[in-house]
Amino acid sequence: MQTVRGITELEYAFLFTLRKVNSIRLEGFKPFFNDMPVDPYIKGNYRSRRLSRFVVAGDELIKLPHGYLFQSKEYNPLVGDIKREFAELDDAMIELDIFKEMIFAFTDSCKIHPEAEIGVHQIRTSCSPDNMGNPAPEGIHSDGTDFIGIFSVDRNNIQGGETHLYTGKKEKPIFSKVLHPGELLLVNDHEFFHFTTPIKPETDALGTRDVFVLTSPSLLIN
Repeated sequence: MQTVRGITELEYAFLFTLRKVNSIRLEGFKPFFNDMPVDPYIKGNYRSRRLSRFVVAGDELIKLPHGYLFQSKEYNPLVGDIKREFAELDDAMIELDIFKEMIFAFTDSCKIHPEAEIGVHQIRTSCSPDNMGNPAPEGIHSDGTDFIGIFSVDRNNIQGGETHLYTGKKEKPIFSKVLHPGELLLVNDHEFFHFTTPIKPETDALGTRDVFVLTSPSLLIN
């Protein structure tokens, strides 16, 4: 077991958790990753993205008005201090039971306040034999929120894409793992920096990594 400053990884477990959400049929999500707008704020056209925000009211999920994603340069030195606008999530996907199950897995695990905003970032990172894909072009970072959930939907013809957690940007990671489809990593953003390594194809064809990143608060502004 790894130790960090004399503290074992086990003692950090209450600050991050890895879950396998077996109840979610991932096939229902996959068609919605095939028609994604390219992220215009990242060079290379290898990342596609949609974004919406919600609150949970009892057993219901309420979609909030569209907003801009905003992070300061303190948290995102690459595209910080910019009001970024992305297309919203597909309404047909939002109506799926599996979408609600994913949100509830996040809110229940993190004990999020019922009125807290939740941002849902739908992200596809692509790669080709000529170009690697970079899921975290800003490097080792925190997001400037309270809680983060990374839910893996699909890995197609790729190697790499290993997610790391750090207690400091110059420290060795205390957690390193490829998130396989159906796995949900929950992280206290105040305690850890995170990063995901670049991806490249396993064969001479396009490769893709599909995830949802959930944040609370949402990081969206009007």
